[in-house]
Amino acid sequence: MSTAPTAYQPPTAQCAIERTLAVVGERWSLLILREAHGGVTRFADFQANLGIATNVLMTRLGKLVAAGVFEKREYQIPGERARLEYHLTQTGRDLSIVLGALQQWGDTHLPLPRGPVTQRSDRATGKPVSVSFVDEHGSPIDTSQVKLDGPGAAGSK
Repeated sequence: MSTAPTAYQPPTAQCAIERTLAVVGERWSLLILREAHGGVTRFADFQANLGIATNVLMTRLGKLVAAGVFEKREYQIPGERARLEYHLTQTGRDLSIVLGALQQWGDTHLPLPRGPVTQRSDRATGKPVSVSFVDEHGSPIDTSQVKLDGPGAAGSK
């Protein structure tokens, strides 16, 4: 019987982060989502705004549609051929919190000299909003107080 320490095993599919990254973890996927959350729906607009190659955009959108993040809808401008728009599903809209957390982290830890170029605010009040962990009563909790348990947690066997 060997007494050697068990080698580190990368997270398995039990890990929600790993599963999520399999869908949105590529750079272009997150930038496509950023544009979609800003209201972009048309292929040509994604391409123009991002400067992304056509084949890469087609591949990423196809993957995001297959994952249920976007749904395709046909539209037609009079006198032109029918084309597709890409609309966020509820699954895709739910990623807004992820994009907000990434933006907030970047603004905090990789700030631009002139400060943040975008702000998130409450539509009703105009007051700034932020992403944080909250307890069951809605009170913010410092990240140092958040415990991660379960078979998908890092270091779990």
